[in-house]
Amino acid sequence: MTTQKLYAGAKLREVRTRLGLTQKAFAEKLGVSLPYLNQMENNHRPVSAGVVLALAQEFGFDVTELSTGDAERLVVDMREALADPVFADAAPPLADLRLAASNAPALARSFLALHQAYRQSHERLASLDEALGRADSAVQPSPWEEVRDFFHYCDNYIDAVDRAAEHFTTGDESNRNVWDVAISYLDKHHISIQLEEIASLRSFDSALRKLTLSTRESSATQQFQLLHQIALVGQNELLEATLDLARFQTDEARAIAKIGLANYFAGAALMPYTRFLEAADAVRHDLERLADRFGASIEQVAHRLSTMQRPGAKGVPFFFVRVDQAGTITKRHSATRLQFARFGGACPLWNVHQAFETPGRFLRQLAETPDGVRYLCLARDVSKPGGSFTAPVRRYAIGLGCEVRHADRLVYADDLDVTNRAAFEPIGISCRICERRDCHQRSVPPLERPLSVDPDARGVLPYQIG
Repeated sequence: MTTQKLYAGAKLREVRTRLGLTQKAFAEKLGVSLPYLNQMENNHRPVSAGVVLALAQEFGFDVTELSTGDAERLVVDMREALADPVFADAAPPLADLRLAASNAPALARSFLALHQAYRQSHERLASLDEALGRADSAVQPSPWEEVRDFFHYCDNYIDAVDRAAEHFTTGDESNRNVWDVAISYLDKHHISIQLEEIASLRSFDSALRKLTLSTRESSATQQFQLLHQIALVGQNELLEATLDLARFQTDEARAIAKIGLANYFAGAALMPYTRFLEAADAVRHDLERLADRFGASIEQVAHRLSTMQRPGAKGVPFFFVRVDQAGTITKRHSATRLQFARFGGACPLWNVHQAFETPGRFLRQLAETPDGVRYLCLARDVSKPGGSFTAPVRRYAIGLGCEVRHADRLVYADDLDVTNRAAFEPIGISCRICERRDCHQRSVPPLERPLSVDPDARGVLPYQIG
């Protein structure tokens, strides 16, 4: 099996700039020649094992950062965008995409933004959207997608907000539970709290300084909403500063992102980083035990696990996804090499779709993506009752997983044969860019491969992939 070479020129330059070193001084500390360092920083040579070791020894650098981050995500996103028929046969090879993601990430993001604008414009024209005739119909990125990408490219970890939430919960020397800490905080700020049967999850009257939580919701949801409101009231300056750095294009995107940051604070306060990381390792990432220990829901615990990427204290890199019954991805975060389709649903062979058929049970799956990376995947349905007979029940399925090399740290892998190649099911990202020829669940042919159609022969698919 061949080992993929590590090209991380942009990351090396970032480290050197952060340390305030010249190329010559940096090369001396790494034990390489100046020309060799220059070639590595420009991705003409891969980063050697000796340099990786020197980075860890000399600077305490978390070397996992060299192989994760924006570059791999940008490659996946560009491959999917370039599968659009508008590019026909002009799609560049994978090696060129990796060079662009490593050497010119800003250009790659601009390309993705341009393609996204094209898609939105094309869809509006196809549906004869009357808004095109108005002056306010300029094509802009969807605010929802802009916010989703913000968290996506931050590895779903916001350091300042995470640490502030941890300090809020653990800074109290009396070691009270989160609910009591939150109630005490509201008392100090002269905010009253009431539990009433209201239609919404939470309602805050800023004039009366009154917070109302719905009695229809579970205690985990009530506690989460309480912490969300505390983030908006007590951490507003921090949230606004973070939003300023993000530089969203629209007021709508900024407003959506602020809700996302307040949700992030709530989850991080409910499950403070250091305590949660230690507990997750102790129970080997048993979601039910973690939910019971921290008074959280299964979905909240799974989402929190996908955020444990603090530099110098990283947890197992997980991906997290939530889909609705139509297969549409409503949440997606990944600290792994697995990246989800930006447009459309998830691979139908993935066990997250089967979770709706087995309510209340965890489904396990050993899966392999087309790039040869193997994963341990968990899936479970999540039902959110409306609180009355006439209220609708919201049903989702959540998926959580990590690369199989971390499987020994998860209780869910104990009786699985992770060494048996035949035990891994082939999954993909999106049919449009999946290269598997014999997939029986393929919805559309891959746009990067030629097709042949024989009217006198029919297999699982009505065509053959070249």
